[in-house]
Amino acid sequence: MYGQFFGLHPTRSRIGLALALVTIAVLGTCFNASADEALPSSIPDFPSVIRTYSHQLTKIESDKDAINLFVSAIGPTLQLDDAAKTLRMNPSSVKLMNELLVPDLTATARRLIGNLSAWRLASTVREAMKGRQLATIHEQLFGSPEARTWLDQQRNMPWNDSLTQLTTLITSPEWSRESQGDSIPTLLISVLEQATRMEVAAMQATYQEWDRIRNWKDRVRGLRGQARLCGTWQWIIHNHQRNHQEQKFSLVFPPAGHSESLPPGLVEYFILGENVYLRWETDRLAQEDSLQFSKEGHRLEGTFVNSQGGWGSISGKRTASCTS
Repeated sequence: MYGQFFGLHPTRSRIGLALALVTIAVLGTCFNASADEALPSSIPDFPSVIRTYSHQLTKIESDKDAINLFVSAIGPTLQLDDAAKTLRMNPSSVKLMNELLVPDLTATARRLIGNLSAWRLASTVREAMKGRQLATIHEQLFGSPEARTWLDQQRNMPWNDSLTQLTTLITSPEWSRESQGDSIPTLLISVLEQATRMEVAAMQATYQEWDRIRNWKDRVRGLRGQARLCGTWQWIIHNHQRNHQEQKFSLVFPPAGHSESLPPGLVEYFILGENVYLRWETDRLAQEDSLQFSKEGHRLEGTFVNSQGGWGSISGKRTASCTS
């Protein structure tokens, strides 16, 4: 049965069984190793996308080709229309490009296309191994030198090592002997193992980059909110639990990207539109503030609750602008 499944002659059924087992083992190892990395609950049908754009994925020879394919086809197919439109627009203003995180978005889209290309290549090699189509494997790896060079340049991708190992195996003298009909079970198993590892790594990386693009607008909103909050504020807290006691002090919120300079005790904060959420933690107290901007962003008004039963109002007044 295993020999027929892998398209092998019955005398080679043991090789087919070994290949099947190593596929299962590699898939199990790779998925278990990343079990703690939760993937998005709703994801596109990436294998279908790869099949649809297989020809285009084999023709990518540069970063520009990758971005063009994302913008023209794959981005919209993955319902990443806003990201594709932004990259198509390519704002001329450097300030606007940075505000919209265009450099990061461009790099993420390029990595996504690279992952899909690697996923397609690895799955094709794996399928060719099942059918003993050894000439196809060599053609897939070296059919387009320019496209292969571009894939090789993705050195920081998690599937790159497997691609290198796969190339070493396919270009070895032992592989030439196998292509001529001299069966080398260990070599076949090694090729399948690397192809499977490459496929799984590319698949996981694809999910992660897609999710990063999907959350791109939220990151832009968050950075804009942090820019609004940045500056020095006079803070007044009115605690109803302690006989309406008031506390007055000054808080300095840093520019976006400088989380090391956040006020002591501030462990979490979100700014979405006019709404600001802050969470503070000390050794014995946790407090949550819910605020809103007013007076064109120069004031904050809201309420707080804490783990000791305290509750009341908060008002903030900007006393100094943001300093980088």
